[in-house]
Amino acid sequence: MIQETDAKKIIDQARNYAQGKCQGIEVSINANNIATSRFANNEMTQNQAPEVLDLSIRVIKDGKQIRLSGDDSSEAGVKKLIDSALDSIKVLKPDEELLPLETLLSAEDFEKEAEMASRIDEEVMAMSAQDRANQIKMMIQIASSEGLSAAGVYASGSTLQAIGNSQGDGIVCHKESSLESSITVSTPDSSGWAKMVASQLRQLDAHALADRATTKAKLSRAPHDIEPGRYTVILEPSAVLDLVTFLWGDFAATSHLDKQSCLLGKEGERVFGSNINIIDDAYDDMQIGAPFDGEGNQRQKVQLVKDGVFKNMVYGRKAAKKMNHKPTGHGVTEPSSMGEHPMNLVLEGGTDSLGKMIESTQKGILLTRVWYVRLVDPARKIVTGITRDGTFLVEGGAIKHGVKNLRFNVSLLDLLNNVESMTLSNLTAGEEGFPAVVPGMKVRDFNFTEMTKF
Repeated sequence: MIQETDAKKIIDQARNYAQGKCQGIEVSINANNIATSRFANNEMTQNQAPEVLDLSIRVIKDGKQIRLSGDDSSEAGVKKLIDSALDSIKVLKPDEELLPLETLLSAEDFEKEAEMASRIDEEVMAMSAQDRANQIKMMIQIASSEGLSAAGVYASGSTLQAIGNSQGDGIVCHKESSLESSITVSTPDSSGWAKMVASQLRQLDAHALADRATTKAKLSRAPHDIEPGRYTVILEPSAVLDLVTFLWGDFAATSHLDKQSCLLGKEGERVFGSNINIIDDAYDDMQIGAPFDGEGNQRQKVQLVKDGVFKNMVYGRKAAKKMNHKPTGHGVTEPSSMGEHPMNLVLEGGTDSLGKMIESTQKGILLTRVWYVRLVDPARKIVTGITRDGTFLVEGGAIKHGVKNLRFNVSLLDLLNNVESMTLSNLTAGEEGFPAVVPGMKVRDFNFTEMTKF
């Protein structure tokens, strides 16, 4: 995979070639060498080890802008991409919202500012197919020793992001090691699932993942019917993440400008329970990802919610100008209608454990995963979805038995007003959105609307 010196060479080639041909140029490079090993039915099925490079160039000329992307990073490929952009921009109309490029922080200054965001583990980047196979073998053995079937993935490698523009000769660059593993363990009438992402090998315990998924599959055998209704629910962190991920866009300034946010006009008001605190913080020790946004601006730490009160939004440059606010380093790659997005969410947790939550529940449901979640009502932030891979009835402070999956309709505004207790927060992975630092939660009045047959 390319290194920072390679990225700077590509960016410099683009800057030099575009000089005199346009008023500005911005070059974005996203590269990775994530190798993925897959398994199913207790057997290895596939190993892929591609090297991916996406070269994206934005050209600004005569009040217009255009961005073209390709995968040819050779000098000829860079020139061809710029020539194509210069040819295509002729047919565009001027962009009234176009902002001039900004000078990026120098490499030295940015390194000092972003040293906390260094997330590199050489052991992860050196992992071979055999190393991944060894982890998978161990995971399969845990499931097969119980007579169960396992399927999943184990992926390792690294990513690199780099941005430079024609306002100076600096670039911002972030390299990060990357690990991901998920496992589904199945019986004829039950299943269990677990997933983790990390940048450090010590942070991803594949043995614990397999053990959790296997335990869920065993405990949820012969699931019972249960009547729909409102229940106290214990949500594991992955379930929390795949619900609240539908709320993150409502903290973007552009969603307020477009009058699309469920929090519109509520800044300074209490919108959630007083135990809810949400921060966007790229420098949190548990976070992953680059410390700069899609235009290369440094991400700022932003307190979105304090003690249930909606305190702040995140701002890209365009929205900040319209709303007379300073940008917070959350802009996306331009041109875009999206504006900005919080990318490093930290929902602060509590001190309880899932075990304590179960012990304190006389009757409720333990929900380990949600699936196929979709937005029903944007204004009230009502989502619908189905439980999956381990849903359990809790009675008298203990798990009684598995239950068949249930469909739910729940307002996220209500959900975050009904949180009774939380676990510690940790970096959590799901399927509906990007990873975030969230806790497990005990929530009252969670609305289940329908039973299923499985």
